Amino acid sequence: MPHLLRFSRDLEARLERLSQQTGLSKAELIERCVSDGAASLETQLLLESTGTARPERSIDQLLRESGLGA
Repeated sequence: MPHLLRFSRDLEARLERLSQQTGLSKAELIERCVSDGAASLETQLLLESTGTARPERSIDQLLRESGLGA
């Protein structure tokens, strides 16, 4: 299902650069980032519901872990 996403110029440039460096399309990179983020969020919410806290991660750290960060 297609979705319209608007990114800042900086993020768009980062995606373009990463796409060129990896040979992956920007769509693939975005899908991977969303998938990894959703999995992380699901884990975090599950841990919170069981009372086990997880350390916070910044958006920069999440982007690096997903392969979209610098």
